[in-house]
Amino acid sequence: MPQSTPRPAAPPHRLPAAIWALGFVSLLMDISSEMIHSLLPVFMVTVLGTSLWAVGLIEGLAEATALIVKVFSGVLSDYWGKRKPLALLGYGLGAASKPLFALAATTGLVLGARLLDRVGKGLRGAPRDAMVADLAPPGMRGAAFGLRQSLDTVGAFVGPLLAMGLMLLWANDFRAVFWVAVIPGFLAVALLLFGVREPGRERAPDAPRANPISRANLKRLGAPYWRVAVLGAVFMLARFSEAFLLLRAMQGGLPVAYAPLVLVAMNAVYSLGAYPFGKLADRMSHSALLAWGLGVLVAADLLLAAGSHWGTAGVGIALWGLHMAMTQGLLATMVAETAPADLRGTAFGFFNLASGLALLLASTLAGVLWDQLGAPATFATGAVFSLAALALLGIWRKSLRLPAAAA
Repeated sequence: MPQSTPRPAAPPHRLPAAIWALGFVSLLMDISSEMIHSLLPVFMVTVLGTSLWAVGLIEGLAEATALIVKVFSGVLSDYWGKRKPLALLGYGLGAASKPLFALAATTGLVLGARLLDRVGKGLRGAPRDAMVADLAPPGMRGAAFGLRQSLDTVGAFVGPLLAMGLMLLWANDFRAVFWVAVIPGFLAVALLLFGVREPGRERAPDAPRANPISRANLKRLGAPYWRVAVLGAVFMLARFSEAFLLLRAMQGGLPVAYAPLVLVAMNAVYSLGAYPFGKLADRMSHSALLAWGLGVLVAADLLLAAGSHWGTAGVGIALWGLHMAMTQGLLATMVAETAPADLRGTAFGFFNLASGLALLLASTLAGVLWDQLGAPATFATGAVFSLAALALLGIWRKSLRLPAAAA
């Protein structure tokens, strides 16, 4: 009797529990961080007597620290062959920094806490994203990155809302709010420790450890990956700090007390759209979806350039959140799918470094344009950079799909 040919296993319809756990780890840490960061500049100026230039210097040093560490953590996770310990250390440092803000009596201690927090962020970013790619079933990476981004963004608007509510409840007691922020930070570490099991990676016991940033390995990353990295950097030139959205809304008469709601609204749109667009990325051309996202950003910039009336600005801000939902998880998926599995940490490290440096440059340029030429020039320039990224995408679109051999 002839044997029947075994049927191929059906593709999974659900993301692994570890992907969900990583998403909730991001959500909890973002709630903890945003509860503090949404109040920190005001705390420094009004309670500690810090000058505004010092506030800017601290923020600049903090972000630069995170950018530098991101590259090394991704490279180390590939060299070591383990991602979870580095992610755990990064989240642990982030959680450990939170009590220091509540205890801070000087600007120096705030600087130390911010640097510790950003070192933690830099350490965890690339290994965590590489671990998401490692854990995601084939054909579901877009959904995996979209889910993590969505849950992370929930924390980005829940944190400030919670901080505002507690400040009203406790008569502007900054330190009490900072102590509450400690709780979700340590819950994030506990969830990562006990709720995520890193998948094993095949490697011969006697095989020498390869240097991920050797010339041969950097060449292995290949032209499609480097084009994604360049495209991401040009894209970030069009995506300056969301603080400029807040300033534009305030030009239209938004009361200062309601200013945080601008970012809450933008992040709400971002959070609601990130997972559905992530799933869509698994079913359609990455280049096409990215092109649509760039088009939405152009529309947002043109609306924000056209006027500061709250209605016009509100639609522009909502479109800004929509473009984030369409593109941020997609770009991470494109990095994961154009890089070899054993170099994903390095790939995310370099991608994050290039994008972060572009964002710092874009925010600086946006500020100069705003001061010299006004808000319309800032947003019009953002639209020009978006169109430049769209042009690059048109030139490179055929090489940005995952090669069949790497699937």
